[in-house]
Amino acid sequence: MSDLDVRAITEDELPEWIRAVNAGFLRPLAKVSDEVVAQRRESFDFGRTLAAFEDDRAVATFRSFRQQLTAVGGAAVPADAIANVTVSPTHRRRGLLSRMVSADLTAAKERGDVVATLIAAEYPIYGRYGFGPATTSAEWTIDVPRAGLDPRWAGPDGGARIDLVDGGDVRKEGPPLHERLRAARHGVIDRDERWWLANTGQLQSPENPWTEPFHALYRSPSGEVEGLVTYSVEDGWSDGSQPQNTVSVQRLIATTPAAERALWHYVCSIDWVTVVKSGNRAPDDLLPLFLPDPRAARLSRQADWLWVRILDVVRALEARTYEASASLVLEIGDRAGLAGGRYRLDASPGGAVCAPTADPAELSLGVGELGTLWLGDESAVRLAAAGRVTEERVGAAAVADALFRASRRPWCPDMF
Repeated sequence: MSDLDVRAITEDELPEWIRAVNAGFLRPLAKVSDEVVAQRRESFDFGRTLAAFEDDRAVATFRSFRQQLTAVGGAAVPADAIANVTVSPTHRRRGLLSRMVSADLTAAKERGDVVATLIAAEYPIYGRYGFGPATTSAEWTIDVPRAGLDPRWAGPDGGARIDLVDGGDVRKEGPPLHERLRAARHGVIDRDERWWLANTGQLQSPENPWTEPFHALYRSPSGEVEGLVTYSVEDGWSDGSQPQNTVSVQRLIATTPAAERALWHYVCSIDWVTVVKSGNRAPDDLLPLFLPDPRAARLSRQADWLWVRILDVVRALEARTYEASASLVLEIGDRAGLAGGRYRLDASPGGAVCAPTADPAELSLGVGELGTLWLGDESAVRLAAAGRVTEERVGAAAVADALFRASRRPWCPDMF
């Protein structure tokens, strides 16, 4: 058996790398088109695009890229975003993923990234590399006739308005709206220009045929854009005589509750629509509370979403805000040796200081559990009860909850 070489790919090896990605994700293995290769070449950082090669054949793939992730309180931290992770079914259990993850996380630590992020297709894989599930995605299915909304609703009151717009309007108004959301909601990641081009049909891939969706903007009485919804419609009829269409919300972002409420009422008031699927929302989303009958919004899916791997404990804990005042000594275990150690956190609503310490540990946990706690979506008391966090001092988990929990749960609107 020949040696397996794990390394960054060259530009000439990109078609082979794409073929291996398709194999890993069980996609057709037809010849990769020149157009697909050209699009990838424009957007990839080849120093961060890895593969395992057996002779000239790629049998595992891995890619990372720059990202900004919003911490609790609104500060953005540099993140190492990971995607396109595959291992060929013919080359499993040979340590290829471990070698690629190790190389990438070491480079990210040296670059100064505070965290690494990914969205895990399979739950059991990434915990052993120090990642922890940090946000949850929920989806509601709304029974529109049951919701109790006035079918005569004609739009928001008080001078606000909702306008159907095209992709060009979205590319103009969407980025600044999203930046305001990102500064206000922890868990949100940045969207670059390429994201907006790809999600408005300006940049199309032959791998994913484009279907033009609907877009609607909410403007406040002063004319400021405060919300955006993108949705598609599935045609349906009851007994061939009565329209019963389904709206699938692809994305809905808003910077005010008024805009959010108005956009949900809008998609629920479209003629012929009897079902609305919310798409990816936070588990504490306001959507059900916007309906006269909240039970009309049935929770149809809930699962872990964004996973976080802490690379720099001091910067990660100092970047976020805290709603209580307390001190806590954390013993962080990290098998990779990237972020382990003992740290003292002194936090208050006015700011936080974190530094290595020789003081006795009060709470012991793995770096993956720290990633789970960092965005405020999990309880240290709950993790302690499950045996994943150890109290070295009685009551330390409750102190951690008082510090780390946030008044709203984190939300990552995007897939990457």
